Amino acid sequence: MLYFYAFPEIIYSWVFNEFPSFVAEDSRRFISQETGNLYISKVQTSDVGSYICLVKNTVTNARVLSPPTPLTLRNDGVMGEYEPKIEVHFPYTVTAAKGTTVKMECFALGNPVPTISWRKVNDHNPSKARLRKSQAVLEIPNVQLEDAGIYECKAENSRGRNVFRGQLQVYTYPHWVEKLNDTQLDSGEQLRWECKATGKPRPTYHWLKNGIPIGAQSRVEMVNGVLMIHSVNLSDAGMYQCVAENKYGTIYASAELKILASAPTFALNQMKKTIIITRGQEVVIECKPQASPKPTITWKKGDKVVRENKRITLLPDGSLQILNASKSDEGKYLCQGENVFGSAETIASVFVKEPTRIDLTPKRTELTVGESIVLSCKAIHDNTLEVTFYWTLNGQPIDFVKEGGHFESMRAQASSADLMIRNILLMHAGRYGCRVQTTADSVSDEAELLVRGPPGPPGIVIVEEITETTATLSWSPGADNHSPISLYNLQARSPFSLGWQTVKTVPENISGDMESAVAVELNPWVEYEFRVVATNKIGTGDPSAPSRVIRTSEAVPKTAPANVSGRSGRRHELVIAWEPVSEEFQNGEGFGYIVAFRPNGTRGWKEKMVTPSDASMFIYRDESVPPLTPFEVKVGVYNNKGDGPFSPIVVICSAEGEPSAAPTDVKATGLSVSEILVAWKHIKESLGRPQGFEVGYWKDMEQEEAAEKVKTEGNESSTILTGLEGNTLYHLTVRAYNVAGYGPPSGAVHAATKKSPPSQAPSNIMWMQDGSHVSLGWEPVRPLANESDVMGYKVLFRQEGHSNSQVIETQKTSAVVLLPDVGVYIIEVRAVSEGGDGTASSQIRVPSFSGGKVTSSQSTLHVFSTSSSSITLLLALMVPSTSW
Repeated sequence: MLYFYAFPEIIYSWVFNEFPSFVAEDSRRFISQETGNLYISKVQTSDVGSYICLVKNTVTNARVLSPPTPLTLRNDGVMGEYEPKIEVHFPYTVTAAKGTTVKMECFALGNPVPTISWRKVNDHNPSKARLRKSQAVLEIPNVQLEDAGIYECKAENSRGRNVFRGQLQVYTYPHWVEKLNDTQLDSGEQLRWECKATGKPRPTYHWLKNGIPIGAQSRVEMVNGVLMIHSVNLSDAGMYQCVAENKYGTIYASAELKILASAPTFALNQMKKTIIITRGQEVVIECKPQASPKPTITWKKGDKVVRENKRITLLPDGSLQILNASKSDEGKYLCQGENVFGSAETIASVFVKEPTRIDLTPKRTELTVGESIVLSCKAIHDNTLEVTFYWTLNGQPIDFVKEGGHFESMRAQASSADLMIRNILLMHAGRYGCRVQTTADSVSDEAELLVRGPPGPPGIVIVEEITETTATLSWSPGADNHSPISLYNLQARSPFSLGWQTVKTVPENISGDMESAVAVELNPWVEYEFRVVATNKIGTGDPSAPSRVIRTSEAVPKTAPANVSGRSGRRHELVIAWEPVSEEFQNGEGFGYIVAFRPNGTRGWKEKMVTPSDASMFIYRDESVPPLTPFEVKVGVYNNKGDGPFSPIVVICSAEGEPSAAPTDVKATGLSVSEILVAWKHIKESLGRPQGFEVGYWKDMEQEEAAEKVKTEGNESSTILTGLEGNTLYHLTVRAYNVAGYGPPSGAVHAATKKSPPSQAPSNIMWMQDGSHVSLGWEPVRPLANESDVMGYKVLFRQEGHSNSQVIETQKTSAVVLLPDVGVYIIEVRAVSEGGDGTASSQIRVPSFSGGKVTSSQSTLHVFSTSSSSITLLLALMVPSTSW
């Protein structure tokens, strides 16, 4: 058996035969973390081998291995059964700090292997306690004072039992409950300091002054953390410490004691003052000099010492109190404070005036909402005193700025004030106070203002009984605002109403003394809220709060669908449409429609159920029904309560067939390089009226299946195909269509798009200006083989800064342009062909002198090229008789 000193950071384990095969702890084997020893309760053959103790430091992770220890079995006999023997147990006294984790070990040897159990004597085990290592270790985390006590470990087997008991003691470090505070005392006063600390064991106290223990003195007492010093003096000033300690720790609390010693002095506001009071008032003249020790106070009026009597009292703080003052109390009062270090004095002048009186009129007034009133407040006072007026409503100051112009304070004279109340509201009723403030006194009076107005909101509305179309309601009356309620109005709101609406009631007129009524003619199965509005001769008041939301009972629907009609459909279809019944009139759950129909002139209705409550259409398909067959149709309603009414019977025809004839006289004409005009005719048919036409087109080298399609709507008989390729032959067909389908196509016709316009722009543009006329000339455009022939030219001109151009067309290679306004013009020329307009020439900029005249000698010829052909044109332009 090996022994080691245990530390908190040490963990013991045992290696069996060779590393890393460790001994597993169970009810038979136990490793004590206190001693490091390995205990085997009952040795078996499997335990024979070599054992090595491994000690690990959890802080440094260092490991130490012991030499091997062999375990063998003796052959000289067989161990019989025996009672448990507790080999490992915790100390008789276990001490632990509050908040730590306690682990107590208990393990016994014996045959059979003993079982271990734990209990706290005369108490329950702590609920947080845990048993470890096959119950050989009792662990109590976060131990508290209530966990302390006697714990018992019991080992039992079939041969007997063994018990060990030990005590757990929990201690706490000292902790302050009450500390010291810095203190200032006058010389001669008494100091009492107390410091309190908790801890287990209970702390003891001692005191230090400036770091030195305080000894016993006649003026000093120290008992249970209380320090008392009688009649302190300057020598007692310093830093004091209270020390609380038990055997587990020591704590300190510090405070400074200052001793005051000074001659009396008065603050500036006490040096000289004037006191104005009215006759009969009480006055207190302060005399509070700063001094240490506390000074002796004496009072004089003039040259005479003031003596105390029934009206005059010297208060403990040195102030002088005079009750029921009179004119005889006027004068100058001198207060003197004196101690061993010196003296000081202050003077106060007292003036006694006649009391102020107040007159507030009118005292009680009744008004109606919207009226106005003036309250007048007059003060009778000493003429030497200034007067200030203050107005209140129900004890609160009136805010003249925030009251929205209802209140105005008017001061016509120095001794009177008026309160104007305009356009009075119910909230302005109450007690109006006028307070008069002078430098000597303050008096106030109140006037009562009663305001009549429309009633207040009635009490909460209670729904007492509900049927399909009625609701019985009750309420409590609200404030009548001093005018009796004459009648009530009952209002309701539902998801289908535009806000609150007046409902019919029984009785029809609800008088002001009633508190219940029945709302009638409601819709079944609709959620309603109700409220009540009261009226008196002044007007109608605010509504009550809404009642709880209620739903009326279900009923058979009474509203049939409206506007039953037919709709377009496919061949052999009868399409019936209607306006859905609003949820407000569905009257219950399971709402749906019954669609009934029959061919005209027959008997017996065919009915179909349509379940969605918002359905608006039904399609009946029958291959045997010819197009445009007339049917009699009606649509009814139902819900879980039963069937409702049907709509009036209307006649609706079944769908027509698709067009049966192909368009005729189809013609196609190429318009430009990318456009072809297609036109046709269509014979009116009794059946299969067309809704529109579809044009199919494809290139000459393509199959008809690849045709692109363009649709028209209505009765149009032509369309222009756009976005086509130039100089290309197209094949085209036309067919009519409607909702039932497409009719047969026409025979194919052919048309080719035009060649593309010339890519060459007009060149060698020359121009000559004569006043507002500009003569232009240019070379003709020669188109390429795959381009359209030139048919003429366009001259486009616009004033600089404008977007709209004017156009002149000519078949010649010259033109004269009139520039009507002053400014700069931009001119360009394009060739025109059946394939469209060609490329634009370069732009020229020409200044215009509208109204001016340029002589021939001033004319200027502008040439954009120096080629020989340009020279020829130039000569032609220079000849006056030449005309373009």
